Amino acid sequence: MKGSNKKLSLSIVGGGNVAFHLMNVFYNNDKIQVKQLCNRSCFTSHFEQFAVEKITNVSFLEPVDICIIAVKDSAIFEVSEKLPFSGNLVVHTSGNTDIDVLSSKNRKGVFYPLQSFSKEVSIDFQKVPICIEAQNSSDLKILRLLAEFITSEVYEINSFQRKILHISAVMMNNFTNHLIAISKEICEENKIPFEILKPLLTETFEKIQKTEPFEAQTGPARRNDRQTIENHLAILSGNRKEIYKTITNSILERYGSKKL
Repeated sequence: MKGSNKKLSLSIVGGGNVAFHLMNVFYNNDKIQVKQLCNRSCFTSHFEQFAVEKITNVSFLEPVDICIIAVKDSAIFEVSEKLPFSGNLVVHTSGNTDIDVLSSKNRKGVFYPLQSFSKEVSIDFQKVPICIEAQNSSDLKILRLLAEFITSEVYEINSFQRKILHISAVMMNNFTNHLIAISKEICEENKIPFEILKPLLTETFEKIQKTEPFEAQTGPARRNDRQTIENHLAILSGNRKEIYKTITNSILERYGSKKL
């Protein structure tokens, strides 16, 4: 496909956050033609901007260079099995699902953008790592070509590695966001402006870009400050107390101190 002026043809199955952002970046790329967008339920207003054929039944999908299934993990096999063609390249976008979950009637692949997506927040795909996997080298080249149309960060990652990567991403991104949400609630319940903590939040994320996370760790658990830890635990209760204690013990143990 390199060296020709032929556009890479795609179809996207899904109506969620990943499908929307992939549709957005592909639709605006002159090397890619998105021929169809399929979602079994009605499309949200976010998809109205895309002037492509929109369908609600996978049976009406036409053969393309790459069919991208961007649905919840539990629906991937069902969708891939219902596709009305065979012998084509079909990929899913899941970080937690093996390549083998896809129906064997088509060539299998994975096109996994490692990013947290929401429809309301724009994404600069040039900064988004794309993890690809395929069953043969020729399909891997096609997926690499597609990925390089939208980002410079392309990695060949197998299914097991992708699961490990997904676990790491959940701990780093989703768990961190949950802790930030708890911190905000604690501030609000005690009539403290959450904005006071935002510079610290910014500094935390800037520091780990420059320093190894192990070296960047600070706080009472890092310095084994038992008095401060006990004071905090005395104020907290319920689930928040358990979360604080669990993470504190993890830090204490990691840096050679005795757990609580």
